Amino acid sequence: MVLKTFKIGGIHPAENKLSANAKIHTLPIPKTVYIPMGQHIGAPATPLVKKGDMVKVGQMIGKASGFVSANIHSSVSGKVKKIDQIIDSSGYKKDVVVIDVDGDEWEESIDRSTELVKEITLTQEEIKAKIAESGIVGLGGATFPTHIKLSPPPGNTAKVLVINAVECEPYLTADHQIMLEKGEEIMVGVSILMKGVGVEKAIIGIENNKKDAIDYFKKIAKAYKGIEIAPLKVQYPQGGEKQLIAATIGKEVPSGALPIAVGAVVNNVATAYAVYEAIQKNKPLFERIVTVTGKSVKNPCNLLVRGGTPTNDLIDFAGGLPEDTGKVISGGPMMGKALVNLEVPAAKGTSGILIMQDTESARAKMDACIRCAKCVKACPMGIEPYLLMSLAEKSNWDQSEQRNVMDCIECGSCSFTCPSNRPLLDYIRMGKGKVGQIIRGRKS
Repeated sequence: MVLKTFKIGGIHPAENKLSANAKIHTLPIPKTVYIPMGQHIGAPATPLVKKGDMVKVGQMIGKASGFVSANIHSSVSGKVKKIDQIIDSSGYKKDVVVIDVDGDEWEESIDRSTELVKEITLTQEEIKAKIAESGIVGLGGATFPTHIKLSPPPGNTAKVLVINAVECEPYLTADHQIMLEKGEEIMVGVSILMKGVGVEKAIIGIENNKKDAIDYFKKIAKAYKGIEIAPLKVQYPQGGEKQLIAATIGKEVPSGALPIAVGAVVNNVATAYAVYEAIQKNKPLFERIVTVTGKSVKNPCNLLVRGGTPTNDLIDFAGGLPEDTGKVISGGPMMGKALVNLEVPAAKGTSGILIMQDTESARAKMDACIRCAKCVKACPMGIEPYLLMSLAEKSNWDQSEQRNVMDCIECGSCSFTCPSNRPLLDYIRMGKGKVGQIIRGRKS
């Protein structure tokens, strides 16, 4: 069988799936949670509670405050201690609702049973409204509000739903394990998303290093109309939206365009499970599966984590912080962000906590660019990383824009392949930020 993949660029870093097949364990509820009001792309939510208020699990405590925004729900029951600010995984101070935990009292409307509910009774518009109400966002890392994805702009028509079950980041296994343990629920969730966006076909892309998930999904998908399983070649960054679309439906999304330009809507496999829980069980998104891993970690694991739980608690469950720790990363080694401290709370976009050894996390000495073009060959977007870094160093933002810096998906393939250890992505990311500001200013 010839496995599909994208055609431009790509690399194959060591997979290091140390927590593969580790059963999902529920992390104990912490004594205090710090629930960020900004757990999504777009405007942060506006707090609906104040100091002294009592809340239940699943209660809305933050209201979406813009078109691109998402509701926030309490992950615990207890008393609101204060509205404060805390440094999140991005390194910036963000508003949080601090709750001292008291018991575990859930909203009565949430169905906590494990019984599978297959029948979808809501209409297309009701599905989108319920997803918005439940605060569902993309759980692959981008955290784009899901209800907006299900409403294509005027003049665009969705033809196929593509489910990202690739999990191409080294070390991370949360999506793999949720597929093995919650496959039927995911299939119903995919069916709900199909109805929500108005398509008759869905393709679930899974990399071939997850053969057990591929076999299982092929077996259970037979009972669900319009769902196809696509085994894919193991190649990073296959989980990028445009790369996944190229691999599954063979179409290239034009520069500067969204997936809907080729009739595709992309959602993560964990998002499909969250949609199942929201629609069939009336459960908002306030917890998720997180991989805790690293070469020196005693117990690499996949944990069901309540939102707002401090990173320290996850690490303690996995055996504590190893002595040779050099860096703690939220996410994977390619696209994750190094944490400034271990009090950073888990959020909707927290897919993993990676504890890197000091020997592998230290930056090597940067040398001059030797014009080998390895970064160009590796780039899945067909841009020129070496040139974009040079332009960023010179603050040449006009040329950066003309050279398509905004097309960069920040996968890190360029930095990974550079024999001169140049921080290509760091400079390109800075260039994207500056050019993005210029473009927004021009539009306004």
